[in-house]
Amino acid sequence: MRGFLREHSWPIVFSVLLHGLLAAALLLTMVVSTNRAPPSTQPLPINAVVVDSRALRAAQQAQNELAQQEAARARAMAQARDAAAAEAAAQTEAAAAAAEQHAAEEAKAATAAANAAKAAAAQKQHAAEEQRVADAQKAAAARAADEKKAAEAKRAAEAKQAAEAKQAAEAKQAAEAKQAAEAKQAAEAKQAAEAKQAAEAKRAAEAKQAAEAKQAAEAKQAADAKHAAEQKAQAAREAELRRQLADEEHVSAVEASPLRDQYMASLQNRITHAWIKPPSARAGTDCRVEVTQIPGGEVTGARVTQCNGDAAVRQSIENAVYRASPLPEPPDPALFRRNFVFEFKPNE
Repeated sequence: MRGFLREHSWPIVFSVLLHGLLAAALLLTMVVSTNRAPPSTQPLPINAVVVDSRALRAAQQAQNELAQQEAARARAMAQARDAAAAEAAAQTEAAAAAAEQHAAEEAKAATAAANAAKAAAAQKQHAAEEQRVADAQKAAAARAADEKKAAEAKRAAEAKQAAEAKQAAEAKQAAEAKQAAEAKQAAEAKQAAEAKQAAEAKRAAEAKQAAEAKQAAEAKQAADAKHAAEQKAQAAREAELRRQLADEEHVSAVEASPLRDQYMASLQNRITHAWIKPPSARAGTDCRVEVTQIPGGEVTGARVTQCNGDAAVRQSIENAVYRASPLPEPPDPALFRRNFVFEFKPNE
């Protein structure tokens, strides 16, 4: 609230003054209108006319009602002016009260700030006194610690000097004892080295003899193993050669037998039944087809190399080969060929 009054002090003062002026103007207008004499009405010269008494009374009644209405409007205007004056006075009093409260709060804040500053100064002075006392105590403690440290260092130096003297005497005795022990150990080591050298020479001779015997045995074993491997390899080569000769003889026999013609006929029939004849095919179709298959008869490739038909015929024959997959198995495994060529001649 204090901040709002401080920020808008000039607009509030201006508003109060403006409402005061308006209220004064309204009061002045009321006073003037109250003291003003009613205007005198001068009778206008009119031609005398005889009228009915009832018409005269009606006119008089209308004039009275008009006067009453004018008086009512005057009273309403006066009440409105009184209300405006009362509102302006109330706003003026409120502004004055707010300004007075603001001034009181500012005075109270100034007093509190002064008291706080005084308390802070006292507290600062007390802290400075405590700091000085603490510094003095700290300096006295440091001096006492330095003196104690110097005394301890002196005692430590004296103890160290005595220990070093004792250690030097013990070291001298130990060095003499060590020298005697080393001389004895050297003599014993020399004897042990000579014994070790003799034993190593004996072991070396025995190891040499054993190595030569082992080498001769390994050489004989290697020669025997080589000879056996050569004989085994020779036997395997001879067996493989016999198997190949037998396979070739079997294949030749199968190729020369009617089984081959039966197998090719079964292939021809399977592919012919799978062929969908295109409209451009004519009688006497004769095409050479290369086929690739895997064990089981599944076709992996088909290509027409020579053909008396057009492209549609060629494509239909290749599609028929794929459609006929898997192809019939041969009556003898020796007749299976991964790649083979056959003549496609459908029966018309």
